[in-house]
Amino acid sequence: MPDISEQTLIPAPLGVVWPLLSDPAEVAACIPGAQLAPSTGDGLWRGSIKVKFGPTVAAFRGEAKLDYDHDAHRCSIEGRGIDQRGASRALATGEVLAAAEGDSTRLTVNGSFTVTGPLETFANAGGVHVARALLVEFANNMANRAMAAAPAATPAASDTGADAPSMGAAPAAPPAPPPPAPAAEINAFGLLWRAFLSWISSLFGKGKN
Repeated sequence: MPDISEQTLIPAPLGVVWPLLSDPAEVAACIPGAQLAPSTGDGLWRGSIKVKFGPTVAAFRGEAKLDYDHDAHRCSIEGRGIDQRGASRALATGEVLAAAEGDSTRLTVNGSFTVTGPLETFANAGGVHVARALLVEFANNMANRAMAAAPAATPAASDTGADAPSMGAAPAAPPAPPPPAPAAEINAFGLLWRAFLSWISSLFGKGKN
């Protein structure tokens, strides 16, 4: 059962990042190739993810149970998935913790997963490095969404008052944010290359100990 323990820094404050992490639709939009199905109200979130291998696209479907602790800024996850042919199955448990670090947010991800079927050997050998590369993709997408969600600075009123609203006028409502657009589909070859670089980096890290 491979274990995952990773950290990544998002250059946006916790007050902006946590509401996004608390929204499954926003989270799914930051995962390349992921699509979230409408909630059925049973506490489970269902969806799918596509991975592109050259001209071939593989699809996986699954469901996850999310348990949020908003005071601690922590989310516990239990998930399972199956590929489109039903040949490989995966189970995963994990915890995501968000913590303020200056004007940034540090995400700590701890978990474990098991894969059975044709993908078992690959998952056991390189699954951690693929997960690490995927976390980098997720963090980059989340950072972009967080920066877009951050409130813009309010311009100061003119000294002459010419541009200021009249006393009785209500302030204009800000435009409604657009629905989250899905992240780009996963290109497995690019992801595996980043996973390979992550593996090489870990080897050099071990050599320094």
